[in-house]
Order: sequence, then C-alpha cells, then structure tokens
Amino acid sequence: MRHRAFRQQIVIKLSQVMKMKEETTARIRNFSKERDWDPFHTPANLAKSISIEANELLECFQWSDTDYDLTHVGEELADVMVYCQNMLDALGLDADAIINAKMDQNEAKYPVEKCRGSNAKYDQL
Repeated sequence: MRHRAFRQQIVIKLSQVMKMKEETTARIRNFSKERDWDPFHTPANLAKSISIEANELLECFQWSDTDYDLTHVGEELADVMVYCQNMLDALGLDADAIINAKMDQNEAKYPVEKCRGSNAKYDQL
C-alpha cells in the first residue's frame, strides 16, 4: 500500500508538470475567437481535423522510424493537440476526467500481470 501511495504522489506531480498551461489553453481559445472560427468547430469538423493532422504527423515517419525532423514532428503534434483542445471545448469535456476514465478502462483490460512485455491485444492475453 505504501508503494502505491508514493506512486500516486509521483503521478500527480508529473501530471501537474506535464499539464498544458492555462495560458496556452487561453491562447488556443482566443485564437479561434478572434477569427470567429468557433461556429466552424463542430464535433464532426474537429474530429476530421484531428484525423487529418494526425495523418500529417504520421507522414513525418513515412519512410523511416528513426530519421525524422523533430521540429516538424512537434509542429504536427501541436496541430493535433490544438484541435483536441478545441474538441474538448466544443463538447464541454474535461481532459483529466476523460483521460482518467479511459485509463481506468485500460488498466482493467490490460492487467500488469498478464500483459507486461507483451503487445498482444487485451482479448489475446
């Protein structure tokens, strides 16, 4: 139990460090608002945009898993993250809440004792 509590404290501190700054979130929101783009930010349009940008991110690795331009990867990853923030806003979702709910599902599907070191799908464990 003591180890688990310590691990939770570390995870909480890491999540605080890794969390997008409020200024960044505000900047994303302000960018769309100033351009009056919010009416175009429907869930369907944002889902399409996330997919398109994710494919542009994937394109960075099209011919090599190791030879890629980190700056370009960062730009494409930023595009994905901006559209994800727009989607959160459009749907009124909380990133922490939905990620933690999904992590609960993943932890149940992929128990450590069954899947450590394996890339098998949960129904193949």
